Amino acid sequence: MSDAALPSAPSPLLHQRILDWYAQESRDLPWRRPETSPWGILVSEVMLQQTPVVRVEPVWRQWLSRWPSPAALASSATGDAIHAWGRLGYPRRALRLHAAAVAIVEDHGGEVPRTSDKLLALPGVGTYTAAAVSAFAFGERVAVVDTNVGRVLARMVNGSALARPSLTRAEMDLATTLLPSDAGIARTWSAAVMELGALVCSARSPRCPDCPVHELCAWRRAGRPAYEGPARSGQAWHGTDRQCRGAILAVLRASKGPVTANEVVNAWSIDDTQRDRCLETLVADGLVEPLSRNRFGLPGRSPSPGVPAGPRAGVSRA
Repeated sequence: MSDAALPSAPSPLLHQRILDWYAQESRDLPWRRPETSPWGILVSEVMLQQTPVVRVEPVWRQWLSRWPSPAALASSATGDAIHAWGRLGYPRRALRLHAAAVAIVEDHGGEVPRTSDKLLALPGVGTYTAAAVSAFAFGERVAVVDTNVGRVLARMVNGSALARPSLTRAEMDLATTLLPSDAGIARTWSAAVMELGALVCSARSPRCPDCPVHELCAWRRAGRPAYEGPARSGQAWHGTDRQCRGAILAVLRASKGPVTANEVVNAWSIDDTQRDRCLETLVADGLVEPLSRNRFGLPGRSPSPGVPAGPRAGVSRA
């Protein structure tokens, strides 16, 4: 990182302004409350990946009510986890969270590990999630950098409209440089910068006049120059495989038992080839289980007694 990338305002001033703003403006989210368990924080971090808070909160409450501990989830079928995931999207996260619960029970005595290296060893836990759980659940002094944090720091310090599409070493070093020395304050600082990015310093419509550090922001002082980095592709939805997979899973979640091939066909009649391809990937990902008699179900949700499972993954119109 060059000297030009270092904070132009003293870190204590940035800390004071943003922490004071957070104390007044932060949302009352259940996973931020002191009584929330490390498991509850881990569940929230997995659910919040690429999913808005407004969609996550009710599912998170239902999930923690049903599975208040890793052991509770580990003892349930993976199909139950997929069903409870509802319409949060990216349902493989439900499988990974279930696998993480099993690993926590088997390798850590049912307690969520507190260090980033042990968290990283859990299925589906990446660098960001490990840092977030370590910081927010256990108060460890570690930089937590999500999309919101990266964008705030890019604008505030480097004068860039947006952060790079993928987290760079320089951006991580900057976040670490700005981290308060006290672990407890560092924990709050990470949450505060994240909240600032979510509520004020948004990607498309930043509300600069409402920002507690607007006069210190390098991007604003530079006249808010447009983003000039690598192209950022949007995520299409209508007509995509993601929508098709979601439609198939919605039918399975809505059913109390296995569904027929015709029900799968009716879930996505736009394109037979696309539907069969998506069904095959759902089976390969462990999200759907092919059963005998050309039926399908969520994994672990057994068919009627005495009916063996079958290997078929495609569907045919009856």
